Amino acid sequence: MSWTGNPSHADENGRFAAAQAAQAVVHDLANRRAARVVAGRSVDAVDCAEMLAMLGLDATGERAAAQ
Repeated sequence: MSWTGNPSHADENGRFAAAQAAQAVVHDLANRRAARVVAGRSVDAVDCAEMLAMLGLDATGERAAAQ
């Protein structure tokens, strides 16, 4: 006989996955906004790249989303 899990936990797992996905979207949006602010306040491309690196942000996702 094999155990397939408790079916009552399936709904909880689905809600948790949905909450994680929603949080990932919010996190991505916040990172994009922060990258835009950094880019707007930068003196040049080198300055922008350094500040993004210091903050742990990546502007490559922003460029890909804009295209």
